[in-house]
Amino acid sequence: MMQELVLDTQLQSRKNLAWWLYLFHAASLVFSMGAFGWVPLIISYLKRDDAAGTFVYSHHTWQIRSFWWYVVWMILGGLLFATVVGIPLAFVVWGAAWLWKAYRLLRGFFALNDNKPIPA
Repeated sequence: MMQELVLDTQLQSRKNLAWWLYLFHAASLVFSMGAFGWVPLIISYLKRDDAAGTFVYSHHTWQIRSFWWYVVWMILGGLLFATVVGIPLAFVVWGAAWLWKAYRLLRGFFALNDNKPIPA
């Protein structure tokens, strides 16, 4: 039985972009606590429709939702930090948000590497 290898260059290009966006999100998380995550966010918004109908679309949605939920939790931590009593809890919220975002990035990256959609 002969197998034929088919390479879809457009799909591979979209997958490569999503891979780089995961990398940029991770670098932002490590080096700036996510403060520069808006850069890959904008690219995900711009390129998500190009990936419609492929498994890569779910990865753009996953990254976008991960960013916005991370922002929500960081703001909540900031509000807690504004109160003297909430300062210790703010650090817990920020730490949990950071770990959650790191988990989401790793889970998405591994699914992308396996050519699988991620439940967005």
